[in-house]
Amino acid sequence: MKNPTQEPVSYRALFSLPVIVAALGYFVDVYDLLVFNIVRVPSLKDLGLSPEEVSSMGSKIYNWQQAGLLVGGILWGILADKRGRLSVLFGSIITYSIANIFCGFVQSPDLYAWLRFVAGVGLAGELGAGLTLVAEILPQKLRGYGSSIVASVGLLGAVVAFLTNNLFDWRTTYFVGGGLGGVLLLLRIGVLESGMFEKIKIQNTQRGSLLAFFNNAPRFWKYMRCIGVGLPTYFVIGVLATFSNEFGKALGVTPDIVAGKCVMYVFIGTVVGDMFSGVLSQWLKSRKKAIGVMTTMTLLGVAFYLYGGITKADMFYLVASALGFSIGYIAMFLTATAESFGTNLRATATSTVANFVRATTLLTLPLFQYFKPTLGVLGSGGLVASLCFAIAYLSLFLMEETFHKELDYVE
Repeated sequence: MKNPTQEPVSYRALFSLPVIVAALGYFVDVYDLLVFNIVRVPSLKDLGLSPEEVSSMGSKIYNWQQAGLLVGGILWGILADKRGRLSVLFGSIITYSIANIFCGFVQSPDLYAWLRFVAGVGLAGELGAGLTLVAEILPQKLRGYGSSIVASVGLLGAVVAFLTNNLFDWRTTYFVGGGLGGVLLLLRIGVLESGMFEKIKIQNTQRGSLLAFFNNAPRFWKYMRCIGVGLPTYFVIGVLATFSNEFGKALGVTPDIVAGKCVMYVFIGTVVGDMFSGVLSQWLKSRKKAIGVMTTMTLLGVAFYLYGGITKADMFYLVASALGFSIGYIAMFLTATAESFGTNLRATATSTVANFVRATTLLTLPLFQYFKPTLGVLGSGGLVASLCFAIAYLSLFLMEETFHKELDYVE
């Protein structure tokens, strides 16, 4: 009699409707999430702001968006465990699509900030609920590949956002994002709910409690470690890429760096990196080792970005692409998060971790701005990077291995 563990796994499941729709959902999510990073300068200039106001107001609006992600991560994560993964995937996309359409009509910087907050709330639900659904429907041996497909397709949204902004003005770029959300909403109609969630729903198990991560010490530290390993990813995106024009100026790079273009190159690299990290994880049979390899590559890339003496724009963008590749473990650490918690808390954990990591720019960006006058752009960037990597390596060292973990259980 054959050992069931030796049965071949059909790779057809990787191309099932839930995986495809989750990938396309993340595509729209990334487009709408990064669109402000890309149109920040031209949109604020068009609203009549001076170069100094573009920098200060740009930071303010970006922080409002990140605050929305923080609030939305909690809201949608709890709802995904209480009401189901699909309810969140529908509700979140309606919220952020409408907000992005309204961004295309905005005339006031203050209203712009509020709309980016609402968009952030909506965007917070997409990735966590999508990856939770994919992790629960795929066999254990395919979960790493599934996360790679979702992330790789999804991260192309940043590239499309940049290209759309090159073809149209910034207002139309927002309209396109809202329209893509409407198309995705129609595609989601045929997707079925996770069987694991349906099982605990019938059992009437207590679900979706944020307090559950704070009233149990082992669970709390496990939760904090999942956030900690992701810190370098959004330091690269939220500081090094978004404010790359300032880093390029400090380095004396010629011609001037275009921040939106740098964001695009980072995400092109991340698309490839997420495919690589998923395959690497399957080959090593370890989430921890794969994350460790990618984190170390990111550390080396950040060091070269800041202190490698880059003076040419082409080289700067090449390094940005390499940095993007190295942070291509975003879906990997979120898959590890989904694998770390029971079905009754899984979506809450994955959604909140995803958005708490995104929202760490609420800390890293003010720190960067605070130390910039005394340490300079490069010195301040290096200090914040050191803190991020110290926390990431400590979290990774203490993190549990989840590669072989069975997910059909409750906390």
